[in-house]
Amino acid sequence: MKCFTVLGPSNSGKTTLIEALSRLDSKPQKSEPTEFFSLTRFSYLDEPWCAFDVAGGPDFLGFAGEALAASDAAILCVPPEPEAAVLCAPYLRLVEASGTPCLLFINRMDSNTNRVRDIVAGLQSYANHTIILRQVPIRKDGEVVGAVDLISERAYEYRPGKPSRLVEIPAGLRDREQEARAELLEHLSDFDDHLLEELVEDHQPPSDEVFHIAAAALRENEDIPAFMGSASQAFGVTRLMKALRHDVPDVATTVARVGPDAVAAGVFASFRKHMGKAVVLRALGAPIETGMTLGGASVGNLTDIDAKHPITAIAPGEVGVAVKSDHLNAGFLYTEAEATAMAGWTRGHPPSHATLVTPVHEKDDARLSAALARLDELEPGLSVGQDEATGTAVLRLQGPMHLRRIEALLDADFGIAVATAPVRTSYRETISKSVDNQHRHRKQSGGAGQFADVVMTVAPKPRGTGFVFDEVVKGGAVPRNYIPAVEAGARDALVSGPMGFPVIDLAVTLTDGKSHSVDSSDFAFRAAGKACVKEALEAAGPMLLQPIDRVDIHVPSVYSGAIVTLVSSLKGQVLGFDPNPEAKGWDIFHALLPESGLDDLARALGGAAQGTAWFVPAFDHYEQVHGRDAERISSEMKEEA
Repeated sequence: MKCFTVLGPSNSGKTTLIEALSRLDSKPQKSEPTEFFSLTRFSYLDEPWCAFDVAGGPDFLGFAGEALAASDAAILCVPPEPEAAVLCAPYLRLVEASGTPCLLFINRMDSNTNRVRDIVAGLQSYANHTIILRQVPIRKDGEVVGAVDLISERAYEYRPGKPSRLVEIPAGLRDREQEARAELLEHLSDFDDHLLEELVEDHQPPSDEVFHIAAAALRENEDIPAFMGSASQAFGVTRLMKALRHDVPDVATTVARVGPDAVAAGVFASFRKHMGKAVVLRALGAPIETGMTLGGASVGNLTDIDAKHPITAIAPGEVGVAVKSDHLNAGFLYTEAEATAMAGWTRGHPPSHATLVTPVHEKDDARLSAALARLDELEPGLSVGQDEATGTAVLRLQGPMHLRRIEALLDADFGIAVATAPVRTSYRETISKSVDNQHRHRKQSGGAGQFADVVMTVAPKPRGTGFVFDEVVKGGAVPRNYIPAVEAGARDALVSGPMGFPVIDLAVTLTDGKSHSVDSSDFAFRAAGKACVKEALEAAGPMLLQPIDRVDIHVPSVYSGAIVTLVSSLKGQVLGFDPNPEAKGWDIFHALLPESGLDDLARALGGAAQGTAWFVPAFDHYEQVHGRDAERISSEMKEEA
């Protein structure tokens, strides 16, 4: 069996294309679709095939990456408009990162008035591989009514509901066909010396030879051949299927591309059913059998791709579903004893959209933790953590649409209703001037009392210095065994400053004090140290600091100008941008942005770049918040407390 993934932006016709391909078989078999993924198994000329259909949109790139890791080839289904090329850019980038042989299918050509060369040129601006036309369209009265194969030089006329008909190449198309064929042959001659000699000597190479060279170029991932048609009308579908049959490499090549030594299987999708977790896997070595050891544990029950009909084994190269195998996870390759994470390109964009998640009903708190842990296994592009201050679950996701899907899954699959809220910005405080302060802690309530007296200097330090404690006590005014307690008390005072936030970047020096031979203790000196520093902070000119993140925005170059305006509107600082050395047509845009603006950036970026861009934030420094903004933030913090 050979397997391929069909990729493309939303509404490009991916599912329709798979349906058209599978109708070449009289009895295709389709899996029960999930929101993000479905499988279709079919035969073509008595050879078995399996197509992986991945939903379009940036939130699903992780699912697409995992599917590509188990695929022998990819089909990129694209709209027939040059301006839509940018929407295909993330998929071109993913395919090239994966090293998967790829065929291009320009869909909906029956309703297209754009020049194919313009469509390909638009796509080429995002592809490191050469996109080479394998067909040119036949037009009549401005409409595409057929195509000419540039290798066989045969023309086919589309017929709705019927196979295409072989016709003569229209006289008016001959020059364009010869021009495109010459470009194809010149490109292929880079991979075959004999073809180059034939072209230099002005000999026309036989079609069989050219087909052979074109197939080798695809199998070795040297180019991206472009075909065309209309999936809804089944135009051009048979030609595409023939290219898959003759040109796509077998599973051994796929194993060499993605697998560790002795790889047995790749798990490329997980989903939940009534029986629990189910994983979709492809046998990449020997057959996978029920009860065999995989990844160090036994494989549970196996079913066909519909997850209903039991099977005893998955043959090499074939695809099946494993249930009751909770140790198997999507995104991993398995040998008998070990699991190896698939390459980083399979995981989609780093999750950067953060949100707090709490159960609506308090009784669901423990169940929510377990459910999120399970979703963390199933969902590429999702990261689950905890808020340091509150212990509340923090989800990092691909974007707002991803969040809505997680909320729906928690409700439908686990019966847990959740509330979400933005992650609280990690504001800090510091001080603007040095202050000397004395505090005496004295309590007497029968029996042993409490006594400690400390004199301390609290002074500001440069940004990023943190907290520094020192002592210059002379004459044993504060016994040395109590000094660690004073330092602990000073640290206690920094947990929440006058404005309600943790205090950073200051030095505390113990200069003097007094003790009592009976009533002094570690507890008393810790309490005195804490109170002394708290009083000093009030008088030391407290300042509010906000975290500033360095944000790297990955964006198609055509949108870089819009990102300048977007960052400025969020009170950020533009640092510049660099062409991405690994992705043609992409820029990495560098900016400094207040952490409080990351949520707004995640929302606005989708509109500014049509869902193609993403960002990676990293803390850079703290910066003072002035005036009314500082007062407002401090007031909101105290109200919440």
